[in-house]
Amino acid sequence: MTVHPHRVAVVALDGVVAFDLGVPAQVLGAARRSDQHRLYHVETCTIDGKAVRTSAGYSVLPEHGPEILDRADTVIIPGIQIRYRYDVGALSPAETAALQRIRPDARLVSICTGAFVLAAMGKLDGRPATTHWAWANLFTSVFPAVKLNPDVLFVDDGDVLTSAGVAAGVDLCLHLIRRDFGSEVANRAARRCVVPPWRDGGQAQFIERVVPADSDTSTGPAREWALQHLDQPLDLAAMAVVARMSVRSFTRRFRDETGLSPSQWLAVQRVELARMLLETTELSVDEVARRSGFGTAVSLRQRLHATVGVAPLAYRRTFRPRAV
Repeated sequence: MTVHPHRVAVVALDGVVAFDLGVPAQVLGAARRSDQHRLYHVETCTIDGKAVRTSAGYSVLPEHGPEILDRADTVIIPGIQIRYRYDVGALSPAETAALQRIRPDARLVSICTGAFVLAAMGKLDGRPATTHWAWANLFTSVFPAVKLNPDVLFVDDGDVLTSAGVAAGVDLCLHLIRRDFGSEVANRAARRCVVPPWRDGGQAQFIERVVPADSDTSTGPAREWALQHLDQPLDLAAMAVVARMSVRSFTRRFRDETGLSPSQWLAVQRVELARMLLETTELSVDEVARRSGFGTAVSLRQRLHATVGVAPLAYRRTFRPRAV
């Protein structure tokens, strides 16, 4: 009995992210039975069969036009360079016409900022989704009806799946293999691609947290002082004294300047210090917990897991593997 491979169409839009474009064919192409029979047939197209620009400074000319969308079981939209888009909330008439050829029962998948395309198609309204954390604020402002979760690597909502940036597309493609053909096939594909079959945590562990710039006036000196004493018990009254304000005025001004309450801000800074120590030193988890003000390894583990989705040693393995 002949088993036909699952048909996948990858749509390269203008400004496609070059890395994302190559991921589906590479990872799904590695999914094979024990007799090396390929389980996916991956083809790439543009909306008119012509070349498109990529994010890497060169153009690509896939072998197909939009006609392959008529027969695809799964359609994947790789990320697009947002700066190439005149209106990130809408598609051009030509793009709309081409994407309307997708079968109603086809599974839809996006990688990174490809979620903007699915949202512009109206496929994400009222549904959970994700995209690259750096574009999350823009995404939610343009598509408020989407239940965006910027802290995860990918979201599987049945017939629509979305992933975070760059390497998260690999995670999502391996998830598709696992879902379609089981863990054994997915693990074989991962080994063939020399990548882990599963990554702990979400993209929250990769988000760059920007600390508001300090000021010579207002709460800036108090924040600077607190950063130098994170290993010690700190309370609101002590910070207000440094700022030479009443507790009430300090609290109000602090929230105006940082968008957080003092206690929330301190928790963020302690997590950031712990992350820095885990990444750049070989200190024990107990010592990292003490220096960052969590007191115990248990407290640090709970806070780090709640914030970035992984335990301290797992986080260190990701960012400082030689230290483990």
